[in-house]
Amino acid sequence: MAVMTAMRLFAAAVAAAAVIGLAGCASTPPPQDKTHHEDAGTQTVVAEIALERGDCRSASDGYAAAARNGTTALARRASEVGLACENLPAAWQSVERWHATAPEDPNAAVAYATVALKLYKIPEARGALAPVFKTADPGAQKDLVALIELLAQEADATATFAALDDTVGSAAPSPSPPVMVALGDLALRAYDFNRAEHHARDALTHDAGSVTAMRVLARLSILRGDAPAAIAAAREVMHIDDANGDASGKFELADVLTELDRLEEARQELERLRAAGAGGDEIDRRLALIAFQSGDLKEARRRFADLIDRGEASDAALFYLADIASRTGDKEAALAAYRELADSSMAVEARTRAAGLLLDRSERRAALELLDSYATAHPESTFDLTLAKAHLLADHGDAEGGSTLLSAALERYPHHPTLEYERATLLERAGHVHESVQAFERLLTERPDDPTLQNALGYTLADHGLELSRAETLIRRALTVTPDSPAVLDSLGWVRLRRGDARGAVPTLERAYTIGRDSEIAAHWGEALWLSGSQTQARKVWAAALAHEPDSDVLKATLHRLLPQEHP
Repeated sequence: MAVMTAMRLFAAAVAAAAVIGLAGCASTPPPQDKTHHEDAGTQTVVAEIALERGDCRSASDGYAAAARNGTTALARRASEVGLACENLPAAWQSVERWHATAPEDPNAAVAYATVALKLYKIPEARGALAPVFKTADPGAQKDLVALIELLAQEADATATFAALDDTVGSAAPSPSPPVMVALGDLALRAYDFNRAEHHARDALTHDAGSVTAMRVLARLSILRGDAPAAIAAAREVMHIDDANGDASGKFELADVLTELDRLEEARQELERLRAAGAGGDEIDRRLALIAFQSGDLKEARRRFADLIDRGEASDAALFYLADIASRTGDKEAALAAYRELADSSMAVEARTRAAGLLLDRSERRAALELLDSYATAHPESTFDLTLAKAHLLADHGDAEGGSTLLSAALERYPHHPTLEYERATLLERAGHVHESVQAFERLLTERPDDPTLQNALGYTLADHGLELSRAETLIRRALTVTPDSPAVLDSLGWVRLRRGDARGAVPTLERAYTIGRDSEIAAHWGEALWLSGSQTQARKVWAAALAHEPDSDVLKATLHRLLPQEHP
């Protein structure tokens, strides 16, 4: 069986922990009686056979059973298999054993924390990681930065930040500026802007020339809608890099202007850089992206095609050309381009888009085969492709089929939080509102402090006019953990709108859109403006959102409902 992506990430996290500077001495496991040793040996052999057959569920369950009272080495192997197979109950059982038999081993602590974070067991993750950071060698700060990033890749950013914020802040020795910046960046991804600013400014206090800290502040200013502050931070990055003879920051202002949607100014900055002798290919790539973002698809096509003709383009350029063909109605050309990328670095994304086009033509079998064949050749992608298939089906009118697919997947990946969450979401899309609410209620009972679940249940209730007071309470609880999440702010604005407070919903939805730039948020914001009497502003919001996402079903449905004569 091929080594799976999750196992590689797990191994990388373990490797990062191993060089942090701890003694890493595992305690001696308790003595095992001969009978149990023989049983564990048999279970291990059976588990390995299952793994070779590709039966991940049986393999991880078998290893977990063998490791229950086994050696540290067996518990470690069981943990690796459980996590690689996305069998989180088995992985949790195994890492508990590994951590118990090797309480001073940072590898065991990182593995334990990784699974705990996936299950939103924040106190357990925090307790395991605290010794890792507190006893780290002062020279291992780069490894701590790598560990923070790896944990964020493996688990939800909000959960990871909740576990690490106080843990790293109270670590001894005091964290270095790069560690503070890593925490600031993680706080941004967790949508806690105040903590992000705190960590970035703390880093600048210790290192006034920290370009990475200034980049965090620039990104933060963009998300807050503070264009002057974002531009000032970008200019400072360019100034410091130029003084240090580092050319890596020369595009900083152009990139910030692009993120601010000040596209003409971004173009002017790129042409200024071209006149100053900056790299032409990088400028052309950015100009192509700006054209695509602004909706000038003809110009974007010309620029991406030119990059390809010059041999200066990556797979991404062909992917954009395929997207442009799809958006302009040339489905055959789009399908051909996506197929050309079927085994590239963008294989999963390209195959998913191609499958969507095939579903548009009612070629369901061919669409699913396009994804299944890749999963057969790349079993490490099976989990992600299962989610992709479920969403493709739902997006093409078969939410029932998508939820059924996820129900079947839960046999292979038992009690997986992501699958359970997505299944509950698709149940609602399939019209099974009561079952969806029940599913979210059950999950929230298991993870009562998970803001994603709080928001999902609150929004589902609000969207169907159910228990609006409780819905708002759930959403506000989620905001205490992730106060700047555009999804949660959108939910708060939507529930206020549902409760009859359209005018009060407007600023919340405007803030959500400033941060998230999502078409569904734009639909809600425009509706709140419309119902509060600002129809002209509502039309502007909808028009701008449609320019960015012309195929948004949510926007189209909102316009059809509120402007039936104009959008039949």
